[in-house]
Amino acid sequence: MLRITDQIAIEEWELTEQFVRASGPGGQNVNKVSSAVELRFEAERSPSLPDAVKRRLRRLAGRRWTKEGAVVLQVSEERSQARNREIARERLADLVRRATVAPKRRVATKPTRGSVERRLKAKKVRGEVKAGRGRVEE
Repeated sequence: MLRITDQIAIEEWELTEQFVRASGPGGQNVNKVSSAVELRFEAERSPSLPDAVKRRLRRLAGRRWTKEGAVVLQVSEERSQARNREIARERLADLVRRATVAPKRRVATKPTRGSVERRLKAKKVRGEVKAGRGRVEE
């Protein structure tokens, strides 16, 4: 079980791990050992996530969200398969944790009278500067 918050926990059956060969450093070992991990979380079908969290997760995941509604994370940073597995699970937990935070609604505000007057005065001054340019009449 992957504990996200007090209310949200992802069960092991919701996660699928596939190990593939990684590119990068490792010498001859890189061609023999499948140390990179591809972690797949079926977020759309997950009973542990509320609908609002699923919507925010979809937006946060971006390209990592598949058409089937799964989040796919690929990690090949370390030479150790176990460490890559840990990193992938930490990233998934962090992504879901960020999706649990509801964004604050923006409250529309009206500019103050003084700020409007200052802006208009600055525009007028700038217009006068530009009007003073050009050919000089003799």
